[in-house]
Amino acid sequence: MWLRSIFLCVALVSSTAFATSTKGSVSLLTSTFDKIVPKFKVTLVKFDVTYPYGEKHDEFVKVAEESQNTPDFLVAEVGVQDYGNKENADLAERFGVKKDDYPVLKLFVSGQEEPVTFSGDFKADEIKAFVKKNSGIKLQLKHCLPKFDELATKFMKEEDKTKQEGVLAEAKKLQESLDKEADKKSADVYIKMMQKVLERGKGFIDSETERVKNIRNGKITPAKKEELQGRLNIIGSFVRDEL
Repeated sequence: MWLRSIFLCVALVSSTAFATSTKGSVSLLTSTFDKIVPKFKVTLVKFDVTYPYGEKHDEFVKVAEESQNTPDFLVAEVGVQDYGNKENADLAERFGVKKDDYPVLKLFVSGQEEPVTFSGDFKADEIKAFVKKNSGIKLQLKHCLPKFDELATKFMKEEDKTKQEGVLAEAKKLQESLDKEADKKSADVYIKMMQKVLERGKGFIDSETERVKNIRNGKITPAKKEELQGRLNIIGSFVRDEL
């Protein structure tokens, strides 16, 4: 029965795939939404016009393409018509999505009754950070290093300072094995975050997040903005919860 259910899900995804030109994303209809979404642990759905375009859609496309091989995670689109037969209009109404707010992103997590609505800056890394924070799905973000992400999670779960210091020592040792300068620079951020938490406590993560966000949202160069977003991505590794 379970295999039959999975097969049906794959067939439904395949049948709707032609409706979208977004690589890594699946088009959902009112008739298929409840048959497909529950089959995945996490589903990110974009509610938008039938033929979306523009910068925000481009950022969504990046998320879809970069996440297409992530297990248990589906990226999908609901194209809503406000004319003719008004296809999917009932689906938008069901989830409280209004035309004036397009595009709207909602995250559906297995076991949770209501989806989480994205309210951040409509950028690929911001969207992926939102998914990671609210679901625990491991999406790769710029400047983040998978092994250091694991150490960050391990570090924050520890309540004993001695054990936290042990994780910090692991991070320093791992940094020594890195070859790329960019990776070493990213590792340095992880290490400094751990050191600050040891000095000031876990509340430092929240205060540092706000501090960096305020600078990033100010009048700075695109290069500096990207650098600070990378720092926020790393800080996010210290705050998300795993499924």
